[in-house]
Amino acid sequence: MSAFDDPPNVAKTAAVGSAILLGGAFLFQALGYAPCAMCIWQRYPHVLGIAAGLAIFAGAPLVIFALVGAAAAAATSAFGVFHTGVEKGWWEGPSSCTGSGLDLSRMSAVDLLPGALNKPANLVMCDEVVWQFLTLSMASWNALLSALLVALWLYAWTVNGRASRKNKARASNAADL
Repeated sequence: MSAFDDPPNVAKTAAVGSAILLGGAFLFQALGYAPCAMCIWQRYPHVLGIAAGLAIFAGAPLVIFALVGAAAAAATSAFGVFHTGVEKGWWEGPSSCTGSGLDLSRMSAVDLLPGALNKPANLVMCDEVVWQFLTLSMASWNALLSALLVALWLYAWTVNGRASRKNKARASNAADL
C-alpha cells in the first residue's frame, strides 16, 4: 500500500504543500521582496488549506475538509492566474495597486503613506514583476503549484469516497450472509 492509497495522507500532503507555498512567500518577503496587495490576497486561501489539513489530522471528516482544501487551493490558484494576467497586461488589475490607477504623481509621500516621513516605504505595484524563475513570476508559480494542490485534494476526496463505498458494500455483503 502506497502513501497515495491513504486519502488522509494525501490530504495532509496537500495541506503541507499550502504550508510550503505560504512559507515560501514569507521567506521571499524576509529576503526583501515586499508583496503587493494581490500577493497578500493569494496567501489567505493557503491558511484555509492548512486549517483543513489540521482538521483532518485531528479526525474531522475528510469528505468535507478535502473539499474545503480543494476550494482554498482553487481560490489561490485563480488569484494567481488573475495576478499573472495583470502582470502580463492581459487585463487590468485593481486600480488601488496597478499603474492604471489614480495619478499618484501629484501626491506627496505623506498623502500616500501616513508615517512615510518617519520610515522608508516600499510600495509594490501589482502589475510589476519583482522576481521570476524560468520566465514565471511568483504569482504564476503560485497558480501552477496551487492547481497541483487542487488535484491532490480532489484525489484524496475521490479515493476516500471509493474506500467508503467499498466498505459499505463489504458490510452489506457480510450482513446478507
